[in-house]
Amino acid sequence: MYILHDLATFTMTILILIIFQMFDVLPFCSSASTATFVFGDSLVDAGNNNFLFSLSKANSPPYGIDFKPSQGKPTGRFTNGRTISDIIGEALGGNSFPPPYLAPNVESNATHIGINYASGSSGILDATGTLFRLHKLGARKFVVVGVGPLGCIPFIRAIGLISKGKCSVEVNTLIRNYNKKLKMELHRLNKDMEPKAIFIYANSYDVFREIILNYKQHGFENADAPCCGGYFPPFVCYKGKNGNTSSVMCEDRGKYVFWDAYHPTEAANVIIAKKFLYGDPTVISPINILHLHNYAS
Repeated sequence: MYILHDLATFTMTILILIIFQMFDVLPFCSSASTATFVFGDSLVDAGNNNFLFSLSKANSPPYGIDFKPSQGKPTGRFTNGRTISDIIGEALGGNSFPPPYLAPNVESNATHIGINYASGSSGILDATGTLFRLHKLGARKFVVVGVGPLGCIPFIRAIGLISKGKCSVEVNTLIRNYNKKLKMELHRLNKDMEPKAIFIYANSYDVFREIILNYKQHGFENADAPCCGGYFPPFVCYKGKNGNTSSVMCEDRGKYVFWDAYHPTEAANVIIAKKFLYGDPTVISPINILHLHNYAS
């Protein structure tokens, strides 16, 4: 099973923000042992950018401070703990944390344990490849996750001087229009390729927007500011004097929706992942990821 996660690359202008939207792909085998292959950007990068010449890195504290497998040390994940793909992998019983493709210790039996190809700041230009590079290789189950409400992330709200509790209407309108066309295209693909493949649409826009609007009901105390890095430029989440925390970091990471100016906290990722795993058709359609995992194609 493949899951395509469509999320935008965060850059300095709205135009580039929208143009450089990208696809994340996570295939899950239908056997008892579930392997996960991840293609995407910083929302699912597990450390590939540690091995690249890139300014987009999360290889220093306090990134990973709540990631138990590394005992709180940074792994290259752009959040305080697990990514959405980590959480979905755990729920499906497979290898939850496939190694980064560029890591020197990647095992040869990747078809059994999975591998992570995601890289922060990836894009969807033609040069990055096409969806069907994947179908010819055997991919049959796809979940395409629409773009989330990027007009509500701290970075966009700050550079747009948008007041507390508000979002950029311009950015979110562009995203809703894109998601509408994306959903229509997936419907067409299902009609054209059935029964050779199945395409699922995950409504990340409404899922994450609901979290932001009703954050207190989800146990959060802040849905505006980032936990780490501050609410004003340069938005940098970095190591503090004591070696474990940033000079600007919230005390209770589980009470914040946003980890930094761009990415959700692990607590928010858990809610999103569960919606995709078990949600109804208003969240993910025509079936959810759990049903897709057991779907006989």
